[in-house]
Amino acid sequence: MRSLYLFLLFTFSAPSCHPTNQIEGETEFIKGVYGNPATLLNAGYRFDSLGMNAVFVRSISLNQEFYTTAKEHGVKVFVEFPTLNGKEYLQENSEAWPIDEKGEQSPPADWFIGICPTHEGFKDYRKEQLLDILDKYVVDGVFLDYVHWHAQFETTEPILPETCFCDRCTKQFGKEIQREIPGESIPQKASYILTNHDKEWRKWRSDILNSWIEDMGAILQGAQPEAKLGVFYCSWFPADYDSALYRNLGIDPVAIAERADVLSPMLFHHMKGRPTAWVGEYTEWLGEAIQSEKTENPIIWPIVQAHNNPGVVSPEEFRQVMIEGSKKPSSGIMMFSDQSLVSEPEKLKVMRELYTK
Repeated sequence: MRSLYLFLLFTFSAPSCHPTNQIEGETEFIKGVYGNPATLLNAGYRFDSLGMNAVFVRSISLNQEFYTTAKEHGVKVFVEFPTLNGKEYLQENSEAWPIDEKGEQSPPADWFIGICPTHEGFKDYRKEQLLDILDKYVVDGVFLDYVHWHAQFETTEPILPETCFCDRCTKQFGKEIQREIPGESIPQKASYILTNHDKEWRKWRSDILNSWIEDMGAILQGAQPEAKLGVFYCSWFPADYDSALYRNLGIDPVAIAERADVLSPMLFHHMKGRPTAWVGEYTEWLGEAIQSEKTENPIIWPIVQAHNNPGVVSPEEFRQVMIEGSKKPSSGIMMFSDQSLVSEPEKLKVMRELYTK
């Protein structure tokens, strides 16, 4: 079966374009659905009849029946892993709550509650969860989600608190810069850090996230060395929102590319108030950014939006973001979410047409 990109190439591109969108080590263009794809099975569909060759299933939705059926349909199974989503853990471990520059628990950012990434108990908790998944299922890959400091970016008006200034974080940062952080209170220490060591602070925060990717990747490599490590992440350009991608969220896409096999920018255009063309523009920029740093064989599988929030994503709009997200250097595409397809048959038709040509 020809790849989705090959179809799009011959349909929409000039004859002089490169004849394939595949990269070394990849034998087929990834065509998937993210969320709880069992919704499609329950509605009477087969994954292979929809042209899919991959499912990206939330870890909470993964079970043996779904896994067996997906494999019978010949599709790859990638598992989403909610790395730094702290809502469940914080219910009984309040000491892991992210602390802001005022010394207070940073409030929930809309529906999302992050966690302090330096809390070792939480990291052990996540490691055990990942090992449990890998003990039960032979997967094609694990995709880390919520790999960012506490914030909310899936909106046109991001929520970007300054965290985390708990005693644990300030002590670790002090060791990093080989200096005891002065101050008798958290606000005093936070003020000192942001005034005198802002650059080092931002780098340290990014390094903390990178260490999470490395640690989860080591577990995956040790248990299932053939599986890919992917990362879902906020698809902002570096300068957006006063450089909030790095400053507030702690995300460095180039650093992620050095540690993960696959980057999946979350190109939710409607949530972020962007035109459909932005999806292709960002994908192209990401490929250039990674290659400029000499990262070998970057794999980019964007995730695009069909979900009606906020407002309505029309079937034609969905078609356009699927096409934009499939442009080179992308070597795969997935859409969010399965429920959108079941509730709106026209969107399902769009996906099937693109995936089966």
